[in-house]
Amino acid sequence: MRIIGSEVEAHLSWAGLMDALEAGHHLPRAEIKDMFLYRGKDTLLVRAAWIDGLGQLVKGATVFPGNGARGLPAVNGGALLYDDQTGELRAVIDFHLLTKWKTAGDSLLAARHLARRDSRRILLVGAGTVARSMRAAYASLFPDAQFSVWARNVESARGMDAEVVADLEAGVRAADVICTATMATAPLIKGEWLQAGQHLDLIGAYRPDMREVDDLALKRASLFVDSRATTLGHIGELKDPLARGVIAESDVRADYYDLAAGLYRRSSDAEITIAKNGGGAHLDLMTAGYILGAAGRAG
Repeated sequence: MRIIGSEVEAHLSWAGLMDALEAGHHLPRAEIKDMFLYRGKDTLLVRAAWIDGLGQLVKGATVFPGNGARGLPAVNGGALLYDDQTGELRAVIDFHLLTKWKTAGDSLLAARHLARRDSRRILLVGAGTVARSMRAAYASLFPDAQFSVWARNVESARGMDAEVVADLEAGVRAADVICTATMATAPLIKGEWLQAGQHLDLIGAYRPDMREVDDLALKRASLFVDSRATTLGHIGELKDPLARGVIAESDVRADYYDLAAGLYRRSSDAEITIAKNGGGAHLDLMTAGYILGAAGRAG
């Protein structure tokens, strides 16, 4: 059994992770179970996944938005990776390492297939840990990109190697790729702001009471998710408009299990695409397998 921390990060690459995620979706479909417990704004998530041929993973996460005032990370937890054949514990993986690479790799894989190849202007909405990870991830896929960032707290956006924009609407209208990584409970992005050919990567909403884009944005765009099983019935971004009949489940064109059939892709350069990042445990399992492999190669 190995304990894997940030020392392995130098041996990881975004391209390698995207390839591992794609390969994981060619294995038998994951069995996934999630448990959510809430106390006010605080959340406990316990996520488990089993992929035949890869292994099993259990990941516990706590999300306490008030931790910032305590000088602590808002998200904490731990992850256990088990052997596919014996069920033995193979690795305990640093939660923050695993979550960083899983979350950003998930969204980066969507951009690989949905964002226009000539995308050069990337807007980050939010300036927290996830947005900073996305700055590095997107730069690997779009090395010539120009980055801008919008945040409610302008000071939090300093030091991100991105132009700070004060006008969110103007920033959205000017961007090729828009990445939202916020704690918003009401939509920040309006559909009337969207332009032909844009790709939106929605990361932040993870609870039933959270939204980052409005109904019009969902209706104007072609909708994609990383997993139907972990997004449609759990996350407000889709659960709420589905319940009100704004969109239908059939409006979600594909998830990552449709990659092999060629369905997870944009249809034209003029199409607006939205990818909802739900970050299920099966993606943690695929990422953990990649990290364990990298640790083994690094000795």
